[in-house]
Amino acid sequence: MAQNIFKGLGIALVTPFKADGSVDYAALERLVDYQLSNGADFLCILATTGETPCLTEEEKSEIKCRIVEQVRGRVPILMGCGGNNTAAVVHQLREGDFKGIDGVLSVCPYYNKPSQEGLYRHFKAISEASRLPVVLYNVPGRTGILMKAETTCRLAHDCSNIVAIKEASGSLELVDEIIKHKPDDFEILSGDDALTYPMVASGAVGVISVIGNALPKEFSRMIRLEFNNEYAAARKIHHRFTDLYSLLFVDGNPAGVKALLHEMGFIENVLRLPLVPTRVTTLQKMSEILKSLKL
Repeated sequence: MAQNIFKGLGIALVTPFKADGSVDYAALERLVDYQLSNGADFLCILATTGETPCLTEEEKSEIKCRIVEQVRGRVPILMGCGGNNTAAVVHQLREGDFKGIDGVLSVCPYYNKPSQEGLYRHFKAISEASRLPVVLYNVPGRTGILMKAETTCRLAHDCSNIVAIKEASGSLELVDEIIKHKPDDFEILSGDDALTYPMVASGAVGVISVIGNALPKEFSRMIRLEFNNEYAAARKIHHRFTDLYSLLFVDGNPAGVKALLHEMGFIENVLRLPLVPTRVTTLQKMSEILKSLKL
């Protein structure tokens, strides 16, 4: 079985836009440098937080190439490659440009609402088509379908290149079931910043984080403390961020973290429709928390 190299703090990277709505490649470069200098263990690009559905194929290709060139192998890169048309995803995996990419993140098919057998066959086809390690992505709040623990574990046992799952179901019980029945070398990543502390304490090996875009150093420190069994110190960091976790998502993702990054001077506070910037009242609350954290 392939080994999972995606551990610790992974950043679900945003796509910065200029005031005119075009991709801000200079801001993207600054943001990647910031992550690499402040504890990011890997980058997750062209996925949900990157507003990928609203990017053109040309933009996605340019973003991927620029990040690969900038990172130069210093950390692994996980790239989104999923959808609700199995044949189209398989074609992309076979024909697409994955040079410099270390693995693919593939979300449960959305809108179609397949059965558990349908989910199994979808991801088995992806596994067979992929030359790279595959990380599954279970996020029922976005897809409308929950992949059950038994389906995840069935895939983990049957497909040697499916190495991990990004679990964003919000269910610690489901996470515990996966950990109980999974193969030894299949691993769990948190897909929810607010649940990262308890998930890592339960056996997850890291997170694909939204808040890490803005505050990678402290969030990375929390995870490392847990890896060292220093749970009390890690819990203090977790509790410092409790209010910020909810504010980041109250107006949708990545509206919250983009507002936070704008407040920190990294990017313009611009999203592409149908997403819109976070409300002024939410931004004010986040700004107050940011000042109180004194980071």
